[in-house]
This record gives sequence, structure tokens and C-alpha cells, in this order.
Amino acid sequence: MLEKEKKKPWRALAGAVIVLSVAAIAGQSVLSSLNATAFNTSPQNVNSGTLSLNLSSTSPSAGFSTSVTNMAPGDIVNRYVTLTNNGTLDGINMSLQTTETGTATLISDTGTAKALVLTVKSCSVAWTQGAGTCSGTQNTEIAGAALGSYSVAKAFANGALSASAVKYLQVSLQLPDQNETTVNGVQPTPTIQGGNVYITYTFNFAQRNATTTNS
Repeated sequence: MLEKEKKKPWRALAGAVIVLSVAAIAGQSVLSSLNATAFNTSPQNVNSGTLSLNLSSTSPSAGFSTSVTNMAPGDIVNRYVTLTNNGTLDGINMSLQTTETGTATLISDTGTAKALVLTVKSCSVAWTQGAGTCSGTQNTEIAGAALGSYSVAKAFANGALSASAVKYLQVSLQLPDQNETTVNGVQPTPTIQGGNVYITYTFNFAQRNATTTNS
């Protein structure tokens, strides 16, 4: 009986070795499985587009760099500028916003139409500046409104501008017809006389709508 009891630990050890050997063989069988890969031999090129808007004067006009001086009620002064989409993406939702400082009565109406009125028109070709006419298709992009109202951006009627395309614009400032009487050299209060306004014009547009392409 004593001899049989001495042999039991060796039998347990032998059994453990067999289990470990079987596990090792099974592990080797997994590592030896077949694999396959595939890839494109020519790398795919992906590039992103650009959106860029350029503002320039339209010769012979000097655009917004030329001062408007000595306006009288009823006067209209036109300036001619060109917007160019020199990016690679089409643009949409064109708008105009202005920042202005100076004589308040020339900027915002206060019960009576005294302030400068700003109107934006476009032509499909360059404007005939001497006559202020369009020999192509003319559109009113933004109807006349008091200058101060442009502190909130106003949308163009046709706000699309394709890549590499241009918009030929006529930007008009009008001092509305109005009556004032200066008595013994004293101007009325408020007055539009002797005023000055400094205007910054900011044109904005956005990228075209995102698309899904299948090919």
C-alpha cells in the first residue's frame, strides 16, 4: 500500500505535462492559419477645395477708394466693383454688410427719409460706366435701403457665384430729396448738411451645399 501512494504524485505530474503539450499543439495550429491581403497599387488622390472672394475696382472706376464729395439732395453716385470667386469651390448666399461711422443723419433715418440710400445692382457683363448702363442682363441684387440698415447683412437676390466666375456690381449711394431751410446762417437740427460718413463694405458668401458622390 505504501508503494502505490508514493507513485501517485508522479502520475499527477505526468498528466499535467500531457495537458500542457496538447495546449501547445493546439496553439501552434491557430498560428499556422492562412491569411490574405489586398490593396490598391496606385494610391488614391484626395484633395480639398478652396473658397476665396476677391473685391476689385472695375476700370476706369476706382471703386470704393474714390471719395464721394459735395452731395446734394437727389444726387446719385455710382461706383463699380467686381467680385471674383478665385477659389475652386462654387459659392452661394452672397450678402453685403457695411460698417459706417460719421454723421448720424446720413446713416440712419429718424422718422424722415434723410439718410443715404444704398442700392446694389449686377450686370452679366462689365458695366458701361460713362452711361451707367448694362448691355447684358441687369439685376437688382439689393433694393435701395438706408445705409444704416446694412449693419445687418443683406442677401443678394442671386447669391450664387461659381468657381472662377465674376459679378460686375454697380453700388449706388443716393441722398434722398428733402427740404431744409437755413435761417441767418443757422442750419436746422438735425441736418444732413456738411456731414461726413466713412463706409466699409464687406461682401460675404458661403461654400456650395455639401454633396454625396457615387462612383
